[in-house]
Amino acid sequence: MKCDRCNRPAIVHQIIISGGQHKEVHLCEKHAQEAGIPNPGKQPINKMLEKIGTIAVPLKATSVSCPQCGSTLAQIRQSGLLGCDQCYDVFDQLAHSMVERAQHGATQHSGRQPGQGPADRARQHERSRLLRALDDAVRSEQYERAAKLKHQLADLNHSKDVPDDNDGAGESA
Repeated sequence: MKCDRCNRPAIVHQIIISGGQHKEVHLCEKHAQEAGIPNPGKQPINKMLEKIGTIAVPLKATSVSCPQCGSTLAQIRQSGLLGCDQCYDVFDQLAHSMVERAQHGATQHSGRQPGQGPADRARQHERSRLLRALDDAVRSEQYERAAKLKHQLADLNHSKDVPDDNDGAGESA
């Protein structure tokens, strides 16, 4: 892309939306400097990230600390860990955004669960497969197939309620 004012390559690309009008501006280094636009390629990355971080958190929130453990927002951001269970309430918004980033946008846990064995994972996978197939059958109006899939799901859910041979082994009633 060329500069709007000369024939040099543009390094700054700006989109300005004003009054419902969309305008693109492309400037070379020289003309960007003249317009007072800093060159993003020449700014250290940590300064750019600091600007992003300060925009996301209100100034008064930076002085907040947990009354139970004394953790501050700066400490939590640096370590990525909350100090105690009360920190979840005090730093609610930050905790939510940290979980969302860690889970790649998901707001609910999407990983493995403790105590879940291979049989549980296989049952969960089969249940997901049956639900997708049931959804497809209903969408394509294959009601007989959907009824069969619904029965298979019910059987699968019923087998979950029945304890495995290994469940309760070594326990006495």
